[in-house]
Amino acid sequence: MANWTSFMQNSPTDISTRRLNIAVIAVEGSLLSAIAGLADLFWITNQALRAPPSGSAEGLPNHTQIFFSTTIVSADGKSPRAAQGRSIPVDCSFDELGPCDIALVTGMALGPDHLPPVSNSIEKAAEWLRTRHKQGTVVGGACAGTFIVGEAGLLDGRRCTTTWWLHHAFKRRFPKARPVWGTAVEEQDRVITTGGPLSWIDLALHVIKLTAGPEIAKLAADVSVADTLPMPQMIYAPRGYVNAAAPLLLQAEEIIRHASPGMTAEALAGALNLSERTLHRRLKELTNESPKGFMTRVRIEMACVLLETPGASVKQVAQQCGYGDDTAFRRAFIQLTGMTPADYRRWAVGRRLRTEQREFE
Repeated sequence: MANWTSFMQNSPTDISTRRLNIAVIAVEGSLLSAIAGLADLFWITNQALRAPPSGSAEGLPNHTQIFFSTTIVSADGKSPRAAQGRSIPVDCSFDELGPCDIALVTGMALGPDHLPPVSNSIEKAAEWLRTRHKQGTVVGGACAGTFIVGEAGLLDGRRCTTTWWLHHAFKRRFPKARPVWGTAVEEQDRVITTGGPLSWIDLALHVIKLTAGPEIAKLAADVSVADTLPMPQMIYAPRGYVNAAAPLLLQAEEIIRHASPGMTAEALAGALNLSERTLHRRLKELTNESPKGFMTRVRIEMACVLLETPGASVKQVAQQCGYGDDTAFRRAFIQLTGMTPADYRRWAVGRRLRTEQREFE
């Protein structure tokens, strides 16, 4: 977590209202719903702060009033076409925009190669983000918008995330970045990234939490009927998806799946005919994980599959996935999925039933 003290000190605290200026960037092919949604969510938060619903004001800070001001901007101030061809309403150009505390860029239509394009519009947005970040602006990217943040060079050497099905392409395009597989939100050095076409909601709530505090973020989430703690993307991705990127990962996954409980990183390296040091280096290059982290993820992905299958108890699943200690299994499961094994089973079953019901209807 970055140190936000200096950012908060730049905002006046001796007046009744503290204004946070947020720029929402529109480029050719942006998702109109994401741009409008960001503006709406910050507006909803303003309304909730002015008149909190009955019973929801408890715990809210009362020494200062936050006001989120959003401006939709494009490079030239003209309205680009959204992903579906509709015109995106724009307030001003990059050059016309005044002070900016936060700059956000959302998902967009993919190109013919099913990847985020590198267009003139995107290049200008990337250059503007790079300049603003140097001036102290907080930069955030959601879904394919993370590629624009990457084009700005702001992800080099930093932890970040992107939409799970763009993960491999993201790593190839930005080899100096440190993408973390399957997480919902990553933030480092005033750069925030989220994954998924609807992750602009997570991005907005994260911005509210960091700039206005967890109480106001909770109010915004409650009024919007959203989750303040987004679930990791890995629970939505096909099991083993990230390991399909390299033969070494597939081989290591197969070894772990059939290994006896308690297999160590040293034993995994030996089974792969590698030194521990080489295994550590290769995994860092391929997945940005340590051998222990890789082994844990593979085991928890196995557990997710088993928990979705009726019949097996949580204890049995833990043993099948190489955990002799139920507590260690539960702790590792929560860390990666954000849920207990029992909660995950209920969530997975409910999700399947809802899908089946929709198909039946």
